[in-house]
Amino acid sequence: MDLDVVNMFVIAGGTLAIPILAFVASFLLWPSALIRIYYWYWRRTLGMQVRYVHHEDYQFCYSFRGRPGPKPSILMLHGFSAHKDMWLSVVKFLPKNLHLVCVDMPGHEGTTRSSLDDLSIDGQVKRVHQFVECLKLNKKPFHLIGTSMGGHVAGVYAAYYPSDICSLCLVCPAGLQYSTDNQFVQRLKELQDSAAIQKIPLIPSTPEEMSEMLQLCSYVRFKVPQQILQGLVDVRIPHNSFYRKLFLEIVSEKSRYSLHQNMDKIKVPTQIIWGKQDQVLDVSGADILAKSIANCQVELLENCGHSVVMERPRKTAKLIVDFLASVHSTDNNKKLN
Repeated sequence: MDLDVVNMFVIAGGTLAIPILAFVASFLLWPSALIRIYYWYWRRTLGMQVRYVHHEDYQFCYSFRGRPGPKPSILMLHGFSAHKDMWLSVVKFLPKNLHLVCVDMPGHEGTTRSSLDDLSIDGQVKRVHQFVECLKLNKKPFHLIGTSMGGHVAGVYAAYYPSDICSLCLVCPAGLQYSTDNQFVQRLKELQDSAAIQKIPLIPSTPEEMSEMLQLCSYVRFKVPQQILQGLVDVRIPHNSFYRKLFLEIVSEKSRYSLHQNMDKIKVPTQIIWGKQDQVLDVSGADILAKSIANCQVELLENCGHSVVMERPRKTAKLIVDFLASVHSTDNNKKLN
């Protein structure tokens, strides 16, 4: 090999070595920082912009793409202990001509966390309504989507503020009363009876507990490196006391079955998406909702657990788009008639 070529590779290798070593060091020493960079990168790639809006002294953090247009805007509510960026995997497969808004739920990520805040489902519904009013999102009825705890809030929102929304999508929502408890709920009740709130499976504090939570929430068995598990835990640990307070509030007698108690008040076209292998919230909840909501369409996903948004993002996006198209075309036909 020509000496000049060898020198070129040596120089190139030396130049590349610095960022590569920096990346490896970050991966090993600061995995939580890399996780934040990951979300920043995907928001930027997908065109999602982060903004803040205030209701009096309360701050909401949200991301958005697009502008309000002829099609309904879409507001997306995340689940317990998650944040607005959990929707990025679905946003990736949604058309760019849709106006999308993903908000951090009360106390999560960039939205205000206050010891005085009402974290009950009713309290969260009121906060989301304040956010909607701040953005004037309800100037025209919008499409509301929520998953898990966010689905619980979305369903009750649809019951309380029917004129705000044109349609609803509930992805494996909490808030339903079952005739029999699944293993996860039985375990939670045992923990509540023993007052062992430090052991809530959805609030991990070690990489091992994080791995167990991922297995609980996903049918797909992701092989996650130890460093990433550590990073995920590091990001969550400063918030775990808040998560415990929130969890105990939403499973309290006041909030636990709020969706069940209000589902017959939901009048807009509704789509239910649920993973058949959900170990957290039993898939039979889809049938409970379908029997109470008049205009309801149920989609059950094979080989999918509770983390529908993460496990089946492309399918979820397609179902949402197809549902919106069918509802929108029906509305147009009614206007023409």
